[in-house]
Amino acid sequence: MRTSHPPGDRPAARDRSRPPDATRGARRPLRTESPDPVTRTRAGAGLLAAVGGLLLAGALQAETWRFAAIGDTPYSSHELRELPRMLDDIAAEHAAFVVHAGDFKDSRSVCSDGLFEARRDLLDASPVPLIYVPGDNEWTDCRHLPAGEFDPLERLQKLRQLFFAAPRSLGQSTLPLERQPGDYPEHLRWRLGPVLFVSLNVPGPNNNFGLGKEPRDEFVSRNAAVIDWLRQAFAVARREQLAGLVIIMQGNPAFRHHAAGLPHAGYRELLRTLSDETVAFPGRVLLIHGDSHWQRIDQPLRHPATKRPITNFTRLETFGYPFMGWVKIIIDDEGPQLFRFEIHPHPRRLP
Repeated sequence: MRTSHPPGDRPAARDRSRPPDATRGARRPLRTESPDPVTRTRAGAGLLAAVGGLLLAGALQAETWRFAAIGDTPYSSHELRELPRMLDDIAAEHAAFVVHAGDFKDSRSVCSDGLFEARRDLLDASPVPLIYVPGDNEWTDCRHLPAGEFDPLERLQKLRQLFFAAPRSLGQSTLPLERQPGDYPEHLRWRLGPVLFVSLNVPGPNNNFGLGKEPRDEFVSRNAAVIDWLRQAFAVARREQLAGLVIIMQGNPAFRHHAAGLPHAGYRELLRTLSDETVAFPGRVLLIHGDSHWQRIDQPLRHPATKRPITNFTRLETFGYPFMGWVKIIIDDEGPQLFRFEIHPHPRRLP
């Protein structure tokens, strides 16, 4: 495990990842018996001072929450066997939930109802709430011969029936979620501590834009909903004065090409909106995606005017086949960067 956190973070912070309705054991009130009123008064004063000191120390501690990110898994029979164990490891770290950034199968597996149902059952067995976003291997790439030559829109509808039928997460314990009204129930929103989360259906490799100069009709409709949902998320975060915003999607939006003035057509408007909104947002923004199978944490989004990195933006890409693992994200509202990261390859390597 590698730990990444900026200088000045407080490792002794209190953990608030437990769901808000979790109960805690009550303590019995302390009783003291003194032989006379003077002794009793002194004992009470000492007790009040001690309790006051504890309350002050608690108030000085930072609040922390934690969640996990995975993606591009399972691809192989090995990953099928290991994923339940990895989800158990995530639960053991007291994550409030786990996000799956798309691609629950490889691109050559047939996009059959049976496989989709098996993957739904696998992810639904997570001990902690699990939020999934659609990947290209599950719908846009299903048109190809090895994947069964399915109609991508029909496969997307199947995903919606299986994974987004109700406004709640997958998992043995579930998390209530807010859905975008209209035709895109996979666009979700929820809160953890001082951070707003938003999920978007933005697949690789070019957001289903199409091979020609003109975009597919499907892209035009969905992209408008994506941009609207993203703008709404920033508006909510600003209105509620939240410390951060986390965005989850599957596709790698090709930051480097965008910065060089050669944006991929399917991501051009998305990245323009993301940069404009992030510059105007006083908090921290974290984008989680998969697609490239290269686990990394960096700051690739450039300011539209200065072309320098936008410092309140961070990109986290998940592990991807053949490398399996997960990332724990710690939200620390007293830390200078808000987000800290712990990298967990799977299976765990012995020291």
